[in-house]
Amino acid sequence: MVFSSLTFLYAFLPLSILAHYLTKNMTYRNITLILFSLVFYAWGEPLWLFLLLLTAVFDYGIGVLIEKMLTKSKTKAKMALVFGVLVNLSLLIGYKYGAFIWDNLNMMFPIPFSRPTNSLPIGISFYSFQVIAYLVDVYRGDTPAQKNPINFLVCISMFPHLVAGPIIRYSKIHDELDNRKVDWSDLSYGINRFCFGLFKKVFIANTAGELVQKYLETGFHDLSSYEGWFGIAMFSIQIYFDFSGYSDMAIGLARMFGFHFDENFRHPYAAISVGDFYRRWHISLGRFFRDYVYIPLGGNRKYQLRNIFIVWLLTGIWHGASWNFLLWGAYFGCFMIIEKLLEKVLVRTPRILRHIYTLILIVFSRGIFYFTDWGKLKSFTVNLFSSKNAIGDGFYSDLYEHLFWFIAVILLCIPWDEVFTENSKINRGSAKFYYGLSPVFNVLFIALSTALLAGSTYNPFIYFRF
Repeated sequence: MVFSSLTFLYAFLPLSILAHYLTKNMTYRNITLILFSLVFYAWGEPLWLFLLLLTAVFDYGIGVLIEKMLTKSKTKAKMALVFGVLVNLSLLIGYKYGAFIWDNLNMMFPIPFSRPTNSLPIGISFYSFQVIAYLVDVYRGDTPAQKNPINFLVCISMFPHLVAGPIIRYSKIHDELDNRKVDWSDLSYGINRFCFGLFKKVFIANTAGELVQKYLETGFHDLSSYEGWFGIAMFSIQIYFDFSGYSDMAIGLARMFGFHFDENFRHPYAAISVGDFYRRWHISLGRFFRDYVYIPLGGNRKYQLRNIFIVWLLTGIWHGASWNFLLWGAYFGCFMIIEKLLEKVLVRTPRILRHIYTLILIVFSRGIFYFTDWGKLKSFTVNLFSSKNAIGDGFYSDLYEHLFWFIAVILLCIPWDEVFTENSKINRGSAKFYYGLSPVFNVLFIALSTALLAGSTYNPFIYFRF
């Protein structure tokens, strides 16, 4: 099940909210949240529900054990931590990268067992990182181990973030598991945020996705260079509004149930460097790699450039079991290093030039990210710069037919809260206008999204495959 489905909007969500607020008893609320979360997760592939529950039971026990061992022997606590992290990484690697590893090893020497054919458990990349962060934080003493198994399962299985993040730190919601109160302002904010995210996903991302299919999936060998760049620009729009819209919905849903999630996107297409872009994009993943890989490796203190490159290789391969993702990570690792070495030059470069440079690098990288087939990637990249094909008539039609849609995309990419200061009259006035009419906007967003979902079978979510 996905948030942007009619089943979720008109059945699952109303029932889950109604059941949650039938009583103020927090244990009851947590149990109902667990039950609805398990139904949500099992909707598509019930088999993986057992893996999720086994993982939760294991990590609950390891967390309690680590905390207990810390009072007796830090060495034993560290051994428990290493064991817990290895088990979680083994599951992630086995399910997500097993076939990829087999394919590459089998090219060098025969493998005595058959190729793994299991499908990828939905959300395993997200909840694996979440429990690893939890275990490390317990070992460091940054957060107490959760003794209540119901509360722990809420943290792991909560449907707002279960299948596609954000990656939630246990320490951020620890107190809210037992003590959360939802007033009208929280509920109102949650509804507003969810409706806006739904609009971004259905109206912006799905429209961009249809253009991506047209220009990147079918016959891209016949594209002109302009059409090729247009195709990856549309993919850049799709992947941003798809994932940020989903994150908006997750944050809004969590707020409806009394949980406060951190932001996961902050206007990334307004960035003025690659480093700035990834401080704005998928923030929860960036923080995970910063706190649990980059800093332990030495951070800025020693071997900084090496640490940056390692983190980016891991960031790349996290996105998928394919060499193009590793190349994509190496691509950004190199540019992050270049920016570090040329930091003084970049600071003196006009802001607009830095912005253009960043957008070109980001849009070009989407081709590396999109094509998992090396032959297609090579052919498409050559086409971007040296295509001899003429521009098709359909290209101009697409530009004309989507004119107002393009304007909406640009407006939604502009960081208005950064253009105007928080206390400026324009900012205060626009915020007052929006929140005053938020019920009207919400109805429009829901109505438009419902119409588009009912009238089309195209409703993918890119990050499910990660």
